[in-house]
Amino acid sequence: MNIAVIGSGGREHALCWKIAQSPLTKKLYSIPGNGGTKEIAENIDIDLNNFQKIYTFIKQNSVNLVIVGPEEPLVNGLVDFLIKKKVNVFGPNKKAAQLEGSKIFVKNLCKLKKIPTANFKVCYSLKDIKKNIKFFSFPVVVKADGLASGKGVFICKNYKILISSAKKIFNGEFKGTKKLVLEEFINGEELSYFLIVDKYSFKFFGSAQDHKRAGEKETGPNTGGMGAYSPSLLLNKNLEKKIITKIVTPTLKYLKEKKIIYRGFLYVGLMIKNNNPYLIEYNVRMGDPECQVILPLLKSDLVKTIQCAIKNQLFKTKIVWKKKKSMTIVLCSKGYPGKFKKGMEIQSLEKIKNINSTLIFHSGTKFNHGSYYNNGGRVLNIASIGGNFLKIRNKIIDTLKILNWKNGFYRKDIGWRIFKN
Repeated sequence: MNIAVIGSGGREHALCWKIAQSPLTKKLYSIPGNGGTKEIAENIDIDLNNFQKIYTFIKQNSVNLVIVGPEEPLVNGLVDFLIKKKVNVFGPNKKAAQLEGSKIFVKNLCKLKKIPTANFKVCYSLKDIKKNIKFFSFPVVVKADGLASGKGVFICKNYKILISSAKKIFNGEFKGTKKLVLEEFINGEELSYFLIVDKYSFKFFGSAQDHKRAGEKETGPNTGGMGAYSPSLLLNKNLEKKIITKIVTPTLKYLKEKKIIYRGFLYVGLMIKNNNPYLIEYNVRMGDPECQVILPLLKSDLVKTIQCAIKNQLFKTKIVWKKKKSMTIVLCSKGYPGKFKKGMEIQSLEKIKNINSTLIFHSGTKFNHGSYYNNGGRVLNIASIGGNFLKIRNKIIDTLKILNWKNGFYRKDIGWRIFKN
């Protein structure tokens, strides 16, 4: 069949990489794609907000299946638009995508369904902040409502930092949103828990731990993600039972009560404290860079699994995983998540392409006149699988040293909590 993947990041490159392995895949398109996807798919340069142009291309090229990768077109209703045009598309619709599009929506859902989460207050102004801070002790968490690519979250150690962070949100620095959630800080360890969901059921789709901060040992500003590993060592049967019964089931039940059908990947962002889960956030797609460590461990045919979900027949498919470990380290442009230069050549990429057991997923690259250039803050994901996390990490770092891109930086401590003892 002809398949189109919507998006241009490392997640979409990983999706294309896995989809290309399916015997069901005849022709693969990446819309708009990046410097890496061009090696396994045909890149089609269409703006993700131009729904009509996307549909016209799909119709003219007899595309049988569309998979929407990133959050923005999901939240903006691309799936709804394509369903109305009778296109076979995988991803949650606009109403379901509120789980990521509005933190306030999720917090109110948690309150209604008694889902364990951090205590919170919604604030629309500095006046609201000053009025509500009495309900919290420092540190506190401030989150921009809406989409902020992982960067609209601040852990504030004191009142001065709180006000400074709130001003950034109220000034519209994060995709224009001027609302925020003031939230209790839960001192625990993060767990990314993934599901694939259809109208009637859901199945486990991997676990991971992401590293959001730009600096080592979780210092510096928040980013879209600096690296990840899978599976998470936090996950056990008792904890997973709590995640399903206390968080996932009440959430999906609420959506059904509101006549909202959820069909797609669901990322459950959790904080684990004393083996108890607290919901931090939902994402309505695979995480990035978590996707780049989960898909290399997937033995099953991704296309077949997605087809079953679209037909609401997930119960018919068995999802099989490799009994291995995986890790990725993200190579970023210097200056990220702040200002950085684009168009800097990545000269030694060919040197690392054929290193055994190494996977390269492009996040923000462009291919032009025979060379690769950075085109975003997160540039490359160097990933690998094996039996030992430390050996995997050392191998990835050795690969990055061979690449030796002078215009980038990366964290050398991905997975540091595993090794701290």
